[in-house]
Amino acid sequence: MGQFDDKVAIVTGAGGGIGQAYAAALAREGAAVVVVDINSEGGETVAKQIASDGGTAMHIAVDVSDPDSAKAMADGHLWWYRLSGQQRRDLRRHEAGLSAHRRRRVLPEVHARQPRWCDVVHTRGVQEDGQARRGAIVNQSSTAARLYSNFYGPAKVGINRLTQQLSRQLGGQNIRINAIAPGPIDTEATRTTTPAEMAADIVNQIPLSRMGTPDDLVGMCLFLLSDQAKWITRADLQCRRRPDHPIVERK
Repeated sequence: MGQFDDKVAIVTGAGGGIGQAYAAALAREGAAVVVVDINSEGGETVAKQIASDGGTAMHIAVDVSDPDSAKAMADGHLWWYRLSGQQRRDLRRHEAGLSAHRRRRVLPEVHARQPRWCDVVHTRGVQEDGQARRGAIVNQSSTAARLYSNFYGPAKVGINRLTQQLSRQLGGQNIRINAIAPGPIDTEATRTTTPAEMAADIVNQIPLSRMGTPDDLVGMCLFLLSDQAKWITRADLQCRRRPDHPIVERK
């Protein structure tokens, strides 16, 4: 028996990296997982791996910056929810990213707009399926929101403000919303976009003297989605850098 039995978890950006770790962990805890990723190959692979490990998962290809695509995700999820006979669907995890070579204007759209579209269709779906309103949402923020980090930082600032505002809007529906704001995480995306010298400087600024891993974030995500955190909303939980090592802009 897992702590998320009879619940459905939607994890965006679950085709790899942090999102994949969250999806796998939620499945191990009994949730039926909707693996959402625009990368169909990665999303399908993750969903099949979860099923192979004894869990329940399906993949939906979604462009999370597009409201119509997000609505299609909700419609597909509701169909699967009713077909599988799950008791209720109340877990959401938002993790989406872009590699550095994508156009600059797209980066803030994906990081800042995607939780809004997904949150809207989530609450609309709760009304449509007739179930009692109850839910938990965790957005992916970053310590970059408090540092100079080009376009990425302002996008994460937007996520923090969105989390704060929606906590009031959704609280009356018994839906909690929080954010996790980690420091640098060792993922394939990080390794392919961060030069070795810069990575070494980053590690030197971290109190634990190493980059985090996706598994380091899983425990906090599960906690915030669980009933153990039923009185926690609007939180922005972060891992700070050492104050004596400021970020220096690289020319």
